[in-house]
Amino acid sequence: MSDLDQLTRSLARNLKRWRGERGFTLDVLAARAGVSRGMIIQIEQARTNPSVGTTVKLADALGVSITTLLDHEQDTRVRLVPESQAVRMWSTDAGSSSTLLVGTEARGPLELWTWRLTPGEGSVSDPHPEGTVELLHVTEGELTLLVEDRTYPVPAGTSATFQAHVPHGYRNETAGPVVFTLAVAIPPVG
Repeated sequence: MSDLDQLTRSLARNLKRWRGERGFTLDVLAARAGVSRGMIIQIEQARTNPSVGTTVKLADALGVSITTLLDHEQDTRVRLVPESQAVRMWSTDAGSSSTLLVGTEARGPLELWTWRLTPGEGSVSDPHPEGTVELLHVTEGELTLLVEDRTYPVPAGTSATFQAHVPHGYRNETAGPVVFTLAVAIPPVG
């Protein structure tokens, strides 16, 4: 079985499980996530690979991390995630990418990411649920952080945090690569 097939099956199984645990019908989850009922059915039947944006919306609506939706194995005490099992969520032909390193459900979903942006590239994110906080640390280059309508230069060695329930994104406006680590803390579903 290919990595993509395993990922598709894990997502199908975990989406159905978490929807059931939350007591959400297909219609309720569709309304909460802003994703069509038909798309959710296709995902739960492992007939499609949704976009990163769709997966994030579903995870946010369920109050779980993307890791929880994509994991095929979970240990209750310690979970080691070798580099080969980190989930590449986004990439471009030019070499930009984001990789979900690890996540947890303790006191609400918490995710740890590594990002690499090549010159001139960027990524935007839909607003997360109210109360979501992102923390990042730039290890190489200078990141341009976009939060609502403002931009913030974040050079190597600098960290930042912001409320992520507003439109936000990340850009590389420099001639060299930008590498940063990002943590996303999402409040539990209330």
